[in-house]
Amino acid sequence: MPHTNLPNKLDDARIRTALAAVKDPELGQSIVDLGMVRQIQVGEGGAVAVEVALTVAGCPLHERIDQEVRQAVGTVAGVTRVAVQMEVMNDQERRQAFAAAVRLSEARRAAPAAPRPAPAANREIPVRSGPAAPAGPALLQPNTPTRIIGVASGKGGVGKSTVTANLAVALAQRGYKVGLMDIDVYGFSQGRIMGASGQPEVTDDQKIMPWDRYGVKMVSMGMFVPEDQAIVWRGPMLGKMMQQFFTDVVWGDLDWLVVDMPPGTGDVALDVAQKVRHARLLMVTTPQSVAMHVARRAAGVAERIGQSIVGVVENMSYVRCPHGDRLEVFGRGGGKHLADALNVPLLAQVPLEPGVRAGGDSGEPVVAADPTSEAARTFLQLAERLEQLVPSVAPAAAATH
Repeated sequence: MPHTNLPNKLDDARIRTALAAVKDPELGQSIVDLGMVRQIQVGEGGAVAVEVALTVAGCPLHERIDQEVRQAVGTVAGVTRVAVQMEVMNDQERRQAFAAAVRLSEARRAAPAAPRPAPAANREIPVRSGPAAPAGPALLQPNTPTRIIGVASGKGGVGKSTVTANLAVALAQRGYKVGLMDIDVYGFSQGRIMGASGQPEVTDDQKIMPWDRYGVKMVSMGMFVPEDQAIVWRGPMLGKMMQQFFTDVVWGDLDWLVVDMPPGTGDVALDVAQKVRHARLLMVTTPQSVAMHVARRAAGVAERIGQSIVGVVENMSYVRCPHGDRLEVFGRGGGKHLADALNVPLLAQVPLEPGVRAGGDSGEPVVAADPTSEAARTFLQLAERLEQLVPSVAPAAAATH
């Protein structure tokens, strides 16, 4: 592209300054700081071409980045036309971008809070001293703006992981930045349910990049061991793994973190209850009496250590017959009895549909595969109810992607 007689360096600098305001929607940092702006060319008559390298191929938010780049460059005086070319980062560029995102995120969290304005004249405001904010990972702090939901059950086989995956996708579809943590160590299955596989990328700072599926960032033991390999760890190793999932993963700024808990009351469940006390539990059961009673025992452990239970989901509640009636294959009332016993609401009754099973097997949760189905609508309604019941500690606006 031919250049104008104006100093290119000066023009590039002005355009880069404007582009600094554009943030990567996933990493939450400036595309300039992340090295996503590969090249800027200034042509005759104020025409500008910008080459942007996306961190992942097939980025679902590329149209948003394209639009925001055009808007930002268009504000620079003298620019008449803007062309944007989208490419994909190579492995080295991607590692550098992720490392930059980690450094910038940690620097922002470590920055001192802005000073408060001076009090108005003739107004006395008491000064109170208190303990310093606790050190450690942001997600583990009680004042984190990320709403953490642990999805738990008393026993396996009630569809807890399916509920977890579809809830995470439903929250993402409602415009939130969502993470999914699979710490069901002995029965990890989120990789298959969400259609994610392969070893994770690791940044130069030795941080793990989560998988990204359906707008959900996720980690699972399936990233590190073959799907059919058994895990034979004892409690201390499990606790260390869980800690690393909270501390060594590049989560970015999340609105929600949905955690697939192991069933029962084992070491991992107790570690989560002790280390993430601000997490809310969502109990999953089926209508069967036996499943309800086992779930009640698991909930009792959470209650004894002061963990809050937000509600109950009854999975596989019924089959919708062609004529519209409900066939209650696994009985009736388990979810309602559990909710009443815990004094929490019954938030959803998920129907038993072939599409839910098929979506889990194919790696496309039903909320994404068939959003108009009755099961998908139920999960979306569950996400909406959780929005109302679980306020963020700090204001956290929904993402606009």
